[in-house]
Amino acid sequence: MKIASLSGSPRESVGKKDATQLRNSYRVPGVMYGGGSQEHFSVSELEITKLIVNPDVFQIQLELNGKTHDCVVQDVQFHPVTDRIVHLDLLQIVDGKPVRVELPLRTTGTAPGVINGGRLQMLFRRVAVRGIASALPEEIVIDVSELNIGDSARVRDIDVPNCEVLLNEATLLVAVKRTRAAMSADSLTEDDSEDSASAESAN
Repeated sequence: MKIASLSGSPRESVGKKDATQLRNSYRVPGVMYGGGSQEHFSVSELEITKLIVNPDVFQIQLELNGKTHDCVVQDVQFHPVTDRIVHLDLLQIVDGKPVRVELPLRTTGTAPGVINGGRLQMLFRRVAVRGIASALPEEIVIDVSELNIGDSARVRDIDVPNCEVLLNEATLLVAVKRTRAAMSADSLTEDDSEDSASAESAN
């Protein structure tokens, strides 16, 4: 995974009033756990938003109380109206202990089905996996260069080293769907074939 640095400030109070004051100051309250004890902190809303809305997934080096903690994001809560981040959960990375993250799913190659008028449909933008943080890849790549219209790729078709994919192996990831344009083209082709056949019969 890619690595990003983040500076945090310890929270002296963890009440609702304190959390509201932090948000009004454009800071996001959060909690870090997994290292034996919970640590309550706040971070810059701008800085954490840059990481959360980013298509990549990061291992976060959180500087807190003069120490640096390696973490991964476990949960993010958003405001239902404004979509601002209102709370953050971080899981501290412990050597030898697997973590759960959602890696970005990206495609490589050009699907013949798309060239022929189909549409590539991504059923997942990220895929949940579990593995040792230091060994996790930055992304999951799926080759679509052999997918024709009507073809698809499932979890069992991908190889993700060093981790366990937390989806059923039959889960659909990518598909090439038939579009109206492609159906119209097929219909025209069929009509042309029928016209040619009729002409030959008449002759």
